[in-house]
Amino acid sequence: MNEILISLPKKKFKALKDRDINALIEENLPKVEDTLKTEQEEFLREKVSKLEEKLREMEAGIEELREFYEKALKDKELMTAERERLKRENAELKAKFEEERWKVHKT
Repeated sequence: MNEILISLPKKKFKALKDRDINALIEENLPKVEDTLKTEQEEFLREKVSKLEEKLREMEAGIEELREFYEKALKDKELMTAERERLKRENAELKAKFEEERWKVHKT
């Protein structure tokens, strides 16, 4: 058990000397408990407030990521479509090239 050292001015000590210290402590214990409960509740309210703020920040970050992801998907679709277009164009050009090459060879 930890010891508690209480330091009092001489005048206050003399006034308390004649009183029963245990009774005084027991008399004031509910007030101390109420104070500690109030401080704990205040601490917890502040903690909840900070956590709620952090949650809002995280939700905003998630929304930004969602928007980025959606844009990336659209970009991917555009790039895929462009790649397919270029692939078709390349095939057409290759076919024309081969056709011209056969024409040149035949003549």
